[in-house]
Amino acid sequence: MPEFRNVPDMPPPGFPGSHMVIDAPYIHVSGLVATDVEPGFAGHGDIRAETEKVLSALDHMLASAGSGLAHVVRVDVHLADLADIDALDAIYAGFFTEGRYPARTCTESPHICGGCRVEITVMARLP
Repeated sequence: MPEFRNVPDMPPPGFPGSHMVIDAPYIHVSGLVATDVEPGFAGHGDIRAETEKVLSALDHMLASAGSGLAHVVRVDVHLADLADIDALDAIYAGFFTEGRYPARTCTESPHICGGCRVEITVMARLP
């Protein structure tokens, strides 16, 4: 039976949904933008700062469910401008082990919630 969970020390989702759904052996995490994690985020508009904020929050969310970024098997990235992909990748690569990168899709989505530059969704396994 799936477990629908919000992370208690994070702002609740601003939409009718859950932060994540745990359906063993997988954890499905909703798309996350920097202002979901920290309303009024000072790095808003800076792709590197937003990527760092979102990936750190995703790791925290997964840890609250007994997992972490090391167990991510799939990532969906939405960029407001695909020209930001190199800047995103410069930060993204540091959150994963080289040679063990998750499967990934990256698309341009010019209307990301909150005017953010990046939204990231992950699916991870429970260890």
